[in-house]
Amino acid sequence: MELVTDAVSFTCPRCQEIVAARFYGPCDTCRATLRATLGGEAREVVAAEYVPKMNVVPNAVASKE
Repeated sequence: MELVTDAVSFTCPRCQEIVAARFYGPCDTCRATLRATLGGEAREVVAAEYVPKMNVVPNAVASKE
């Protein structure tokens, strides 16, 4: 398998400048601006423990005495 590392020219979707990059997306300047304005510190999210809902009735044959 060959790894492609060639840069492709395209228009930046934010600032409409012509840029050459490996992947399509914002240019380096726009990416830095987005990280500075929208980026935040990573935080740990604590989720409640999952408890399955018990709404299934036992099998009539299995519970027959």
